[in-house]
Amino acid sequence: MEYDAIVADLLTFIAADAPGAADAFGDDAFEQMALQLFAYQFAHNQPFAKFARARGKTPRTVKTWADIPAVPINAFKTLDLTCCPPAEAAAVFMTSGTTLGGVRGKSYHPTLSVYDASMRRNFGERFMGGLERMDMGILFPTTAMMPNSSLAHYLNLAVQDFGTPGSTHLIGEAGIDFDRLTTDLARAEHTGQPYALLGASFSLVHALDELQRRGQIVRLPAGSRILDTGGFKGQSRELELDEFYDALSQTFGVPRSHCINMYGMTELSTQFYDNGNAVCPSVKSGPHWIRTRVVNPLTGVALPKGETGVLAHTDLAHFNIVTTILTEDAGIETDDGFLLLGRAAGAEAQGCSMAVDEFLKAAGAA
Repeated sequence: MEYDAIVADLLTFIAADAPGAADAFGDDAFEQMALQLFAYQFAHNQPFAKFARARGKTPRTVKTWADIPAVPINAFKTLDLTCCPPAEAAAVFMTSGTTLGGVRGKSYHPTLSVYDASMRRNFGERFMGGLERMDMGILFPTTAMMPNSSLAHYLNLAVQDFGTPGSTHLIGEAGIDFDRLTTDLARAEHTGQPYALLGASFSLVHALDELQRRGQIVRLPAGSRILDTGGFKGQSRELELDEFYDALSQTFGVPRSHCINMYGMTELSTQFYDNGNAVCPSVKSGPHWIRTRVVNPLTGVALPKGETGVLAHTDLAHFNIVTTILTEDAGIETDDGFLLLGRAAGAEAQGCSMAVDEFLKAAGAA
């Protein structure tokens, strides 16, 4: 199975009707696509193939998507994990470089058609609340300011495909344009049209602080929504989740059930959402082209539901790189998704570090 056929099949898979169950669009279809992608990556992604062989995993031996070996995300900072030559990538998304001495992990995309289809389908169903378009304010830099940011690209798609003509980015070279923000919020209150405020969690903390300093409390119209992502640890003052979502609700007049958290990663092409943060921590879930297991990071073996382990995601949309990644995030499997508990600590964190060492040695990078 080669590149053009893979892209066509993935676009069909993403666009397919999904009943909404955890195994939507059928276990067999997901399985078949995952195994085809594993064979493609095994043939064209040399570091991944070396690692898979070291674990005894080949297209002949792997019979289920859950057996595809998971690549630790820190490996993205050391090796070029890509099926296409890096120079031929249409886009390269990079991590922030906050670990490993500032070295940035890279995801190479020969086309953004699959990434964009994944974002649009998922965002429209999970965030928009039945509306086709909504006035939006983006508390994150533009793609021109951050061309290698997957989040900048994601939020640009949100404005482009789901925003009204008045939608805009509220961060420029000078930082957050608080005057424009307050003007837009006042206009939404006056018109009664729903308004969406989207951005990095730490930017929303800055907005909360500034509105509090100005003594301004907003009552956005019914149907308005807030999306935050990325957390705010180390970026601004830190808040407990309940305090954060209480502050968003009280300051903007948006119920916590309409304060949506998006969990995404540079090392994936698909995002997870919750159904609002009326209760924290909230359950995250993804669409029918991504699956999540909670595993022992050393063995890759899935843990029983309810036990804390490390999240491993299999994302069919991440077709050019590797479909299955081992994160450094602790989580617990639930009946309808997973609880994201933050960065792994203790034994789980040690297991993640050892998994990275194992991968690098097997791939010939250490």
